[in-house]
Amino acid sequence: MFFTYLRRELRRRRKAALVVASGLALGIALVIVVNSVSNGMGKAQDKVLQSLYGLGTDMTVTKAASASTGDAQRPRFRFDARNDGDDSTQSNDRVMVQGFQTLSASTVTKVGSQSGVADAVGGLSLQVLKVSGQFTRGQFQQGGSGGFQRGGGNGQPQGEVKGGGADFDVNSYSVYGTDVTKPGLGPLTSSKITSGRAFRATDTDAEVVVADSAYAKEKKYEVGSTVTVKGVRFMVIGIATADSGDSAADLYLPLKQAQTLGDAKDKVTTIYVKAADSKKIDSVKSAIRKNVPGTTVTTSADLADTVSGSLSTASSLAANVGTWLSLAVLVAAFLVAGLLTSSAVSRRVREFGTLKALGWRSGRVTRQVVGEAMVNGLVGGVLGIALGLAGAYAVTAVSPGLQAQVGGTGGGPGGGGGFPGGPGRRTAKTLEVALTAPVSVTTIVLAVGLAVAGGLIAGAFGGWRASRLRPADALRRVE
Repeated sequence: MFFTYLRRELRRRRKAALVVASGLALGIALVIVVNSVSNGMGKAQDKVLQSLYGLGTDMTVTKAASASTGDAQRPRFRFDARNDGDDSTQSNDRVMVQGFQTLSASTVTKVGSQSGVADAVGGLSLQVLKVSGQFTRGQFQQGGSGGFQRGGGNGQPQGEVKGGGADFDVNSYSVYGTDVTKPGLGPLTSSKITSGRAFRATDTDAEVVVADSAYAKEKKYEVGSTVTVKGVRFMVIGIATADSGDSAADLYLPLKQAQTLGDAKDKVTTIYVKAADSKKIDSVKSAIRKNVPGTTVTTSADLADTVSGSLSTASSLAANVGTWLSLAVLVAAFLVAGLLTSSAVSRRVREFGTLKALGWRSGRVTRQVVGEAMVNGLVGGVLGIALGLAGAYAVTAVSPGLQAQVGGTGGGPGGGGGFPGGPGRRTAKTLEVALTAPVSVTTIVLAVGLAVAGGLIAGAFGGWRASRLRPADALRRVE
């Protein structure tokens, strides 16, 4: 009887039911779109952070460079003196630890043994200054008071020759030592090998190098080419292309080789940490800070605070304005659905009064009204999910481009900024990311829940009104 009466009433009151369902559908669709866009913002931000951290990294452990460390790292070049009139083409490399103070390799083991840490791996950030050219009688020294000076508008270090003349070039590039036995962590994981091969676990002592694609294009390096660093010839075994933005370094070397070049035996500048449980990152961070004193632990959440640009603006709008707008529309939709249902019950006074006169109890009438409202809510949920999916698909299809700028944090020896977890950098970098709106199962479940809640609220309004009807109301309506 319940379902028969329910089907008949819904067919008879299709327009009213459609109005209620449409209002709920609009609110639910808006919630789906806002929620999906927020998920897309999160994925876009993760992509930005991945370009700095590397895939699978939850946090990094570093030690800030001190002023004394910076002084020790200032480059000093000396070249052979020649007789007057004798020209000599010479070159000299200065390999410096860049970005942070070094940590003992044993610190990697200590960090890895902390509760909640699934894996930890060390990396060494280096900066190479290569000076080459013709020098005549005298020695080449750094400019200023013991260090290179920035000259011109290109930011290249400048120098001078005492007691002679010179025609020289200065080339600066970054090198990163990565632990080849653990390829799943570190900055190289933010790039893909597009030519040649990646490092193998057996490459620990090998004189091999992986070059970033942009740097390889600039220097015309190919797989099989050789790169000389501080007199050591390395063979290019692979070309890596960054997934987004800039690469972490121009060249990647096995960690042991990088330590030898930088005179940093058993030293690292960054420890990449992967937590066993992503939900317990804060507790892992606290444990490392407590048990490994003197270090700075940076999580992706910390780094996310430095992201600015249109991505940050859009994310704030989605999280604040979008959320409040969704709530406002939902409240309005629920209220309108309730009022319309209550109004419909008022117009059916004669009908319900007659049913009560025939023996229907108030509870039965109330259940009938709530059942109709629930069906309207579910219909609204179906329509809302369809509209929400269409809206999310439209956002993904258009894929509007957003800019994300990540400011440098921490200073390198030469005054250049550095990102946590990566080699020192001189300036902030801007990334272009495409916005998508992925719809998760959680979002669909939320939409269904809202549909049921809308039906219950509308049913509560209508049921309350129906429960107050009396058989006499029908007789008065007839009169």
